[in-house]
Amino acid sequence: MEENESGQRAATIYDVARAAGVSASTVSRAFARPGRVSFATAERIRAVAAELGYRSVEIRRPLAEGRQRRGTIALVVADISNPVFFEMIRGAEEEAAKNGYTMLLAHTRESGIIEREAIERSMDIVDGIVLSSSRMSDAAIRSMAKQKPTLVMNRGVTGVASVVTDNEQGVYRAVEHLRLLGHNDIAYLAGPDASWANGMRWRALKECAAEFGMKFTAFTPGVPNMDSGAAIAGKVLGSGATAVLAYNDQLAIGFMRQAQANGYSIPQDMSIIGFDNSSDAQLVTPGLTSVAAPLHALGVAAVRNLLAIARGTASVPERPVVLPTRLAVRASTGPRPTS
Repeated sequence: MEENESGQRAATIYDVARAAGVSASTVSRAFARPGRVSFATAERIRAVAAELGYRSVEIRRPLAEGRQRRGTIALVVADISNPVFFEMIRGAEEEAAKNGYTMLLAHTRESGIIEREAIERSMDIVDGIVLSSSRMSDAAIRSMAKQKPTLVMNRGVTGVASVVTDNEQGVYRAVEHLRLLGHNDIAYLAGPDASWANGMRWRALKECAAEFGMKFTAFTPGVPNMDSGAAIAGKVLGSGATAVLAYNDQLAIGFMRQAQANGYSIPQDMSIIGFDNSSDAQLVTPGLTSVAAPLHALGVAAVRNLLAIARGTASVPERPVVLPTRLAVRASTGPRPTS
């Protein structure tokens, strides 16, 4: 515990925040960026700080233009327990380190509120922010991007740099695979309502329905994890669908395990396709067919583009940078059952 010259515990930013009746981030801004705090609030904070003996420390660093100067980038992810984020994080961290940056990781638990709070806490100590599968509104993201260099992964936001995978291409390849196997009644296990990728995938499915004369029914499991996939299995199995396309591998695996527990054989009775081709897709039995996204490349591209924009060597593109997808075919898909 840090002590002052008299041997007592030194006051912290949180002590000042409690005494002044404001948030810790407001205290930080009052010292580091006073123009963003009202004069009255700033004066009250300074008075409280002086009374408590608090000394502010400037920890913000200017954006490094070379490896000789170091900075920090925040990477915000929706669910750290989902293996789809592992390769993204690794790619982003490697690219950050290559450019002399440290990566600060924040886990938001699929909550836009927690996400915004995490960003507020880190805003003044990072040089740039990468949002992965953000659950905040477009307006909130645009507002944040005006304060700090920002890039969004897995989502397109007008006026903000973004890197996404080709969701439409991925959906079309999955549907074409199932169509060639004879399936024409397919259940879609949807992702969160706030997910941009989920909206893009459902739109692509509706286009496929019109083009190929196929039936797609959306089911909303809730949180996109294995438990939710298992919980929705009863409704899906009773719907008459012969195949499932899931928003992510976690939903697909949860559904598959429950279907097997209910006596269904995969793929003899039901074909299943996931999305993201996470490491778990190869560990289940049968192996899960999945739309593969270049996850490591996504993390690399996100940090590389963020740094280019922040350094002024590139402008914010009008459209997202799109990375290709492919279909990793495994044993969870097969011909439509005859009965």
